[in-house]
Amino acid sequence: MTTDPILIARGVAKHYGAVAALRDAALSVLPGEVHALMGANGAGKSTLVKILTGAVRPSAGSILIRGREHTVRSPAEARRAGLVSVYQEPSLIPDLDVLANLRLTDTPLEPFRTFVEELGVPDLDLSETARDIPLAVLRVLDLARALAIEPDVLLLDEMTAALPANLAERVLDVVRRQSRSGRSVIFISHRFIEIQALCDRATILRDGETVGVVDIEPGIEERIVELMLGAKVEKSRIKAAGIGASAKPAGPARLGVQHLQVGTKLNDVSFDLANGEVAGVVALEGQGQDELFGVLAGSIRPSGGEVLVDGARVSFAHPADAIRAGIAYVPGDRSEALLGHRSVRENIALPFSARLRNWGPIDMRREQLTVLKAIERLQIDTRAQREVQRLSGGNQQKVTIARWVASDARTILCFDPTRGIDVGTKRQIYQLMRELASQGHSVLYYTSELEEVQLVCDRAIVIFGGRVVDILPVELADEAALTRAAYGLPREAAPVATEAGMQDGAGAP
Repeated sequence: MTTDPILIARGVAKHYGAVAALRDAALSVLPGEVHALMGANGAGKSTLVKILTGAVRPSAGSILIRGREHTVRSPAEARRAGLVSVYQEPSLIPDLDVLANLRLTDTPLEPFRTFVEELGVPDLDLSETARDIPLAVLRVLDLARALAIEPDVLLLDEMTAALPANLAERVLDVVRRQSRSGRSVIFISHRFIEIQALCDRATILRDGETVGVVDIEPGIEERIVELMLGAKVEKSRIKAAGIGASAKPAGPARLGVQHLQVGTKLNDVSFDLANGEVAGVVALEGQGQDELFGVLAGSIRPSGGEVLVDGARVSFAHPADAIRAGIAYVPGDRSEALLGHRSVRENIALPFSARLRNWGPIDMRREQLTVLKAIERLQIDTRAQREVQRLSGGNQQKVTIARWVASDARTILCFDPTRGIDVGTKRQIYQLMRELASQGHSVLYYTSELEEVQLVCDRAIVIFGGRVVDILPVELADEAALTRAAYGLPREAAPVATEAGMQDGAGAP
């Protein structure tokens, strides 16, 4: 392996308005090296990969390939320069067949067929439409298409996340062969076992900046976790202000999940959600949290296991079935939940209309009083209430929550509800979650911001590889412990000292 890097990125930054997706990223990859790119959710890994392969234009920085500076304006230019990426989502056009997709990228057919067979998909029908092909196979086809171009640098973004074990192992074998043949691979994975098995070095990003480069060797996981987290200033908890989480929620289980399965994405997931509990769900990207919330919200049918509400088994064929069972879903993407051109009142009042069984006049006075109470409770700014789309992002999110507060749903599924909103509004949402819990509501709260767990939740349920790998009480659920669990690492061997004298131990059921 030579000492001259084949790829160098320096000072790479990307801003979307006032939001910095990357601030100062640097990367150096040697020929024949498998180089891990690591960082917590939102660290900027995927943005850097998209910049390197021309899918996104950088705001600043330089990229050198074989010592020469390149301005990569498109994926086609990146391919000509020897850089090809396989992204988290398949890039085949759904309405075209496989052959047409290959022609779009000038992919040579015979090498493609060879790699497809090596990756474990024999007898591929090139006339099959992409949308009719299972996701795992689509990802393999994406990789085979990239390999057939014979890139100098192959960039794999969570390539194995959606694959069953047999296909994932074949992918790792192909990566090893690429390295032995002198080609370089940039490998993004949340699985330390894959990083250790494949990679020579790792570059770690935190908050859009490169914070370290390490050699992959036994015991390096601790150092990588430290780099991901940085020097954390101890956060003051809402509990200190008298509105924090309780250690042990009282009451029977409102919601039960038993041995839940969704294809290869979710595997044997079990837990209970008590009345009056806010349970946090923690997972890195693509670990099954989307499927879990989809099943509970009625938008995804499970392939195994069962869901119980108040001890009775339920089956949801449609989100309306979940709503009738008292389960409401608040998505992270507000556009999924809101009628942008309608008013605040109409958006909040939607569940009232859905409950009408017969034609007739709506009790407008009762509806208006209920809506106004919800608006006041969540402190929604209604100056632009003629159209919800005119509200700020934080107020839009409040409207999505207010809808279910007004309808008195007993279980609320919140999927990253504070994403992209200001600190003040976040605090209001935290307070509301605790208030709802104190009134006997149950909240399942997925967050991509780990510090939120100790601000609002009673427990943390950690999912990795589609399984529950740990359940931590709030006292133990600091960012370091959650990061370790989210990457599939065991809890630290030493006991964790707390005022209650709690000892370290396995938390998963």
